[in-house]
Amino acid sequence: MQDINTFRAPKIELEQYPTGPEIASRMLFTIQSVHDEFEGQTVVDLGCGTGMLGIGAALLGSSHVIGVDIDSDALETAQGNLESFEDVQMELLQCDIMKLERQPRLQADTVITNPPFGTRRKGADLDFLRAAFRISRGAVYSLHKSSTRAHVQRVAERELSAAAAEVIAQLRYDLPASYAFHRERSKDIEVDLWRFEVPPHR
Repeated sequence: MQDINTFRAPKIELEQYPTGPEIASRMLFTIQSVHDEFEGQTVVDLGCGTGMLGIGAALLGSSHVIGVDIDSDALETAQGNLESFEDVQMELLQCDIMKLERQPRLQADTVITNPPFGTRRKGADLDFLRAAFRISRGAVYSLHKSSTRAHVQRVAERELSAAAAEVIAQLRYDLPASYAFHRERSKDIEVDLWRFEVPPHR
C-alpha cells in the first residue's frame, strides 16, 4: 500500500490529509482480524480521498467496494491508483456526504471512513458518522480524535441509537505537514478506531 499516491494538492477546506499506509494497514488488519467484515461484503469507503482504505478492503476480499468523495481531483488520483492494482475492482462516486439521500441505492454491509476531524468546520466528523449510519446495513468503522471520545459516544448512542459503539483500537496518526501554515514537519495525534453497529429497526 506504500505505492498508493496521496493528494497532489490537498484542499484545506476539506481537511485533506493522507491516510498513510501504516495507519491504514493497522485499521484494516484490526477490522479483518477481529470482526472479519470484509470477505464477500459490500463496503463503502466514505470520504475515500485517493482510495487507500477502499483499495485495502478490496485486497482483503470485499466483493464490491464503492469509494465516495466530493472532490474530483482526489477521485482522479484514486482512479490512477486503481489502475495500478489489476485485480482490484472499486467503483468511484462523486457526491457530497450531506446529499446522500439523493443516492437511495447506495447501501453497504460495512462502511469505513477516515473523516475530517472537524478543525475547519465544527462537527464535520459527526456529519460523516451520520451519513455512514444512513447507508450501512451492519457495521461502521470510523476514525476520530481520542479527545472527542465522550462526545462521539453520546452522539452514537443517543442520536443514532447505535446497537453497539466501542473503541476497538487506539492509534497514533502521524499527520504530515501539508499546508503552508504548518510549522512542524509532522504532528502526532491520538485517534480512536471505532466500531459501531447500526440499529436494525431503521
